[in-house]
Amino acid sequence: MKPDYSAMKNIRNFCIIAHIDHGKSTLADRLLETTQTVSDREKKNQLLDDMDLERERGITIKSHAIQMDYVNKEGSFVLNLIDTPGHVDFSYEVSRAIAACEGALLVVDAAQGIQAQTISNLYLALEHDLEIIPVLNKIDLPSANPEEVMDQIIDLIGCEIEDIIPASAKTGVGIKEILESVVKNVPAPVGDPEAPLQALIFDSVYNPYRGIEAFFKVINGSIKKGEKVKFMATGNDYFADEIGVLRLKQEPRKEIFTGDVGYIISGIKNAKEVKVGDTITAVDRLSSTAISGFEDVKPMVFAGIYPVDTEEFEELRASLEKLQLNDASLTFEPESSVALGFGFRCGFLGMLHMEIVQERLEREFNMTVITTVPNVSYNSFLKKDPNTNIVVNNPTEFPDPSSLERMEEPYIKAQIITKSDYVGSVMRLCIEKRGILKNQVYLTSDRVEMSFDMPLAEIVFDFYDRLKTISRGYASFDYHPIEYQAADLVKVDIMLNGDPVDALSALVHKDNAYDLGKKMCEKLRQLIPRQQFMIAIQAAIGAKIISRETLSALRKDVTAKCYGGDISRKRKLLEKQKAGKKRMRQVGNVEIPQEAFLAVLKLND
Repeated sequence: MKPDYSAMKNIRNFCIIAHIDHGKSTLADRLLETTQTVSDREKKNQLLDDMDLERERGITIKSHAIQMDYVNKEGSFVLNLIDTPGHVDFSYEVSRAIAACEGALLVVDAAQGIQAQTISNLYLALEHDLEIIPVLNKIDLPSANPEEVMDQIIDLIGCEIEDIIPASAKTGVGIKEILESVVKNVPAPVGDPEAPLQALIFDSVYNPYRGIEAFFKVINGSIKKGEKVKFMATGNDYFADEIGVLRLKQEPRKEIFTGDVGYIISGIKNAKEVKVGDTITAVDRLSSTAISGFEDVKPMVFAGIYPVDTEEFEELRASLEKLQLNDASLTFEPESSVALGFGFRCGFLGMLHMEIVQERLEREFNMTVITTVPNVSYNSFLKKDPNTNIVVNNPTEFPDPSSLERMEEPYIKAQIITKSDYVGSVMRLCIEKRGILKNQVYLTSDRVEMSFDMPLAEIVFDFYDRLKTISRGYASFDYHPIEYQAADLVKVDIMLNGDPVDALSALVHKDNAYDLGKKMCEKLRQLIPRQQFMIAIQAAIGAKIISRETLSALRKDVTAKCYGGDISRKRKLLEKQKAGKKRMRQVGNVEIPQEAFLAVLKLND
């Protein structure tokens, strides 16, 4: 019995919310098996995670969508599962997927309990008024503690104990109950099938043969194959060459109706033409308004990405554009460096995101790249014109300190949710990062929400990693920019044999400059390979050297052949070697390994 695709009341759009490693991808696999969307031959673990990186790390990086048919005694239902990433760095992906759903499965690990990211994503779902179905996963584990975790879920969302579905995605327990609950509790999509077409783009991928495939949910009206459509944010018109639904493989359709999820291929080759969160409408029945409620991307970390071979600059641009299409949260603009040539200044959501982007560039596009020290943008005001703001995106653009009236740095309102056991250490970390505590609220008896005003620059380096370490992974962190505030900033230059390396320069608060310079020099001493000549590694503020480390030369024992005899013979040989080393140092070039550019991130290791 084929489902009736035009019947809105039988469509259910839902996503899965969970902390990383709580069994989300395994649960998706079981749902696909139970609804017989996947044949035995096509079965494999992490079915929706099609990137090698996702399989290796066991995490979901891209959001995915897949359609299932489910039949029970009440009829046939079309279930659209929009799988979402679980890691804090990919919260933007989660917000897009949530905007296209009416319900969410809240999956909690029975052994680990509710964790920070679950709460952050749950808040996103509640903001969009989603129906929440709580699922207690991994009940088959010997270390499972279902009673305590059920209490946590009831505390958090205020449901009844009978609403929580005990399940084990690994063994298949509770999967039938989950599907029944989705059909019964998740509301059918609401929309007007007769209204002009409004479809929300929630994702897109680049297909090298067919151009860009945009994934959308029809909010109002319907979309037909071959009709002319308009993307409202860019204002461009296209023909819907192919539309269809997202099964395991794409299935073309003649028409997709209100409430359903599908894909559109219209031969778009340029990545910039598809914006996630854009509204698709029909040219002959234009919608007067675009769909609202989408979050803008909030990059946390900015860093320069440069090709190792400067001739590959245009190739890197094309690779980043294609990557940006697959990853809407990546932003980039061109910049240049004396040491590294032409490259791009990129905005990332966090350190994991930066690592993933770099790895994807190398794997998927065969690009060898160098990533510089991450930083943020500052405002500078000069004495001769104190009202004109000059934006400093890069330490190389830092004006001469003698001409500076003042510098301003961006501040953020940071919200940290953690267990009460870790309040002291989290507070210590935030105060060390120049944070000011604004508020502290107990959400439950052992869960605290703290608000801080902090400089954005302080969270760029190692804040995330250290927060996760001191809270044993229990803390979640969210922020929004508030204002620029005056700051006492200095530029720390790193010099090798007296030559500044602009890609290693950093703008830091005056109080932290000496400490940073010292640690950078020590770290570089470990990372730079020894040469035939001595290398002086120095940190300087202007003309003042604040720290120095010396990397001694590799030396050959030139006196080995002198057995006994007069000391002057040995001294003559050593002096001759010393003169050669000095000459070598003048012409020698120090190769800096890639790890050195990221050394600043791991200064506290």
